Amino acid sequence: MDVLSFINIGGMIAFVASGTLAGIRKRLDIFGVMVIGFVTSIGGGTIRDMLLGISPVKWLTDSKIILLILVVSLCTVFFRKRIERLDKTLLFFDTLGLGFFTIKGLEEGISAGLSVPSCLIIGTITACFGGVLRDILLNEIPTLFHKEIYATACLIGGFLFFLLKYLNAPLAFIELATFIAVVSVRFAGIKTNFTLPNIEP
Repeated sequence: MDVLSFINIGGMIAFVASGTLAGIRKRLDIFGVMVIGFVTSIGGGTIRDMLLGISPVKWLTDSKIILLILVVSLCTVFFRKRIERLDKTLLFFDTLGLGFFTIKGLEEGISAGLSVPSCLIIGTITACFGGVLRDILLNEIPTLFHKEIYATACLIGGFLFFLLKYLNAPLAFIELATFIAVVSVRFAGIKTNFTLPNIEP
């Protein structure tokens, strides 16, 4: 398995678990919980593929992705009673997914020959918009728009990615450093309650 495949699978697992936990917290039935897990895991990647003109989108042509989502969602439901703090576990998996999928989006943008700013946008969309769709379906204001450091963490990780790339660092090191940066920035923002300023009406 190459590194990019590991990143994709890692992000998928993290976001399936995040979406499933969010559905459980809202007391959805088993079908609803699995739909939320599915949308959270493939939402950002689907929007990315559509923007890049990839047709059909990748998960439609790979049944293993659908099987992975199903298995992870069911395992999350099965082991839910072992999870003492649902909110913290959801946050943990959501942040891991953010780190993995930022890298995935950046590298898909590079493969498509996009400029650095466009790659940063694609990386942020890939990482964030599954969570946006999850929150909308659960009738919540998306985290991206009103609290916590979310897209900002992806952008900081993206800038680091291209800085290290410019310095000719090894790809594996770039990916690891980017992942750590995204995860650390988000956790630091949550720990310190730092948010971007709200716009008052």
